[in-house]
Amino acid sequence: MEGTLTESQGSGQSLELNADKIEVLGLADPDKFPIQPKKHTLEFLRENAHLRFRTNTFGAIFRIRHAMAFAIHKYFNEKGFYYLHTPIITASDAEGAGQMFRVTVLDPVNPPLQDNGHVDYSKDFFGRPTNLTVSGQLEGELGALALGEIYTFGPTFRAENSNTTRHLSEFWMIEPEMAFYDLTDNMDLAEEFLKYLIKYALENCRDDLHFLADRLANEEKEKPKDQRSMDLIEKLEFVVNSKFIRITYTEAINILKNSKPYKKNKFQFPVEWGIDLQSEHERYLVERHFKCPVILTDYPKEIKAFYMKQNDDNKTVRAMDVLFPQIGEIIGGSQREESLEKLETRMKEMNIPTSEMWWYLDTRRFGSVVHSGFGLGFERFVQFTTGMGNIRDVIAFPRTPKNAEF
Repeated sequence: MEGTLTESQGSGQSLELNADKIEVLGLADPDKFPIQPKKHTLEFLRENAHLRFRTNTFGAIFRIRHAMAFAIHKYFNEKGFYYLHTPIITASDAEGAGQMFRVTVLDPVNPPLQDNGHVDYSKDFFGRPTNLTVSGQLEGELGALALGEIYTFGPTFRAENSNTTRHLSEFWMIEPEMAFYDLTDNMDLAEEFLKYLIKYALENCRDDLHFLADRLANEEKEKPKDQRSMDLIEKLEFVVNSKFIRITYTEAINILKNSKPYKKNKFQFPVEWGIDLQSEHERYLVERHFKCPVILTDYPKEIKAFYMKQNDDNKTVRAMDVLFPQIGEIIGGSQREESLEKLETRMKEMNIPTSEMWWYLDTRRFGSVVHSGFGLGFERFVQFTTGMGNIRDVIAFPRTPKNAEF
């Protein structure tokens, strides 16, 4: 397009182009283009994920996503952390959940079998069963115990048959691991890190955030007043300017049991010591009780991973979860167990084969220190920052059960 730039006579822009010449580039067929100049549902745009980048909404989302990825590397580099690339193909299950995608080159119809009829993985590419990683944490610990402070930032995978607005089968994780950090140090870093990222977004993505805030405000008008979300910019500034409240899991359970929703049977899920808190419980603590971000600590060991540092009460571990408004848990982490004896005992209690984790145990066997770390799901954070209601709308090509189209 060629023409003359002039002062705009309309609102919403300062300049306009009076075109003298227009040349169509590419083989455009506007009548068949699925995204027309009208409002489309997000579900429709997901079905056309290869084209949704061209809309204003997704242009804003992916510019913000880029800025947040850059800010993550900037933050850790300025803090003196080392960026460690941990493996995507692994033989270990860091979470012990078993919901992993198998990696194999064996014939799916006629795989080699052992005498007992089981698949003979010694004939596979790696000579053993391997999977796509659910976390880079365990390998990250190895780096931290040598380099001091490291972080990973890479794709992770969960073969969990979940179709909620908060889950993906393929997503990106940021996982720092730090030597000589206890649980308090870990919480301090997590709070500082989140505030840094949000402040960076407010300072560098203002136009896109205002656009998304206006979009969200229009959606919220259709809801009852008591169900409307906080303004997007206001919500981000609220987190940056708030001191995160820190309480134990036990204190949280007591607060929930004394709450009006509990006494009036408004919670969908039960509340009792030992449960894994649900999103409705987390959001009550953040949005209605404390009215600020919350860090919960010292969870029951039975609902947490084997590697978490055990407290002296033999009932709880030095875990921490950071809870945000509207989204619930956004960071999960812990002080790691540095005692070889306690780690081996806990692994046996959870039926995790110590023989397969010899390399991890060696980091305790040959000298360890107090160390900690946490994980931030990148898409969940971008979802919070952009105000989008569905996590599938903040990653370019979402992978979910029965969905790998693009």
